[in-house]
Amino acid sequence: MARAQRGGVHDDIPELSGGTLTSTDLVQRHLAGAHVVKAFNNIDFHRLLTLSRPAGAPDRSALPIAGDDEGAKAQVAGLLDALGYDAADIGSIADSWRVQPGTPVYVQPYFPSQRPEGLDFEESYRWFVDTPGVPVPADQVKKLADQAVL
Repeated sequence: MARAQRGGVHDDIPELSGGTLTSTDLVQRHLAGAHVVKAFNNIDFHRLLTLSRPAGAPDRSALPIAGDDEGAKAQVAGLLDALGYDAADIGSIADSWRVQPGTPVYVQPYFPSQRPEGLDFEESYRWFVDTPGVPVPADQVKKLADQAVL
């Protein structure tokens, strides 16, 4: 099972590097009174555009959402629907680490294969742009999020 990335860019914030606080918790703490919902962080911009499908399409993908306010999550789910995605509710802000870099649902499921080794920057970018996305339905998003471990 893949592990969530800890440390690194957050080494200067002990709660983040120590895993006692998620980045979404921190955002909620700084936006007191707001209803924070984590969304859009697990898919790259190109697949976000190219995998969009109308409601009911058999190849429609889902994106995970996490938050503590059900009404706010419903609003974000509505936005996702308008943009061509289903929402896969993975739980609360405390659960949002399950969609961080290094977890099974982060970016890779929307690609049909791993990026080939040995590509230079230009070749890597071309592969990124030319590689079509693959649909990831809500049940698969939830399953992948559930596989994440600290």
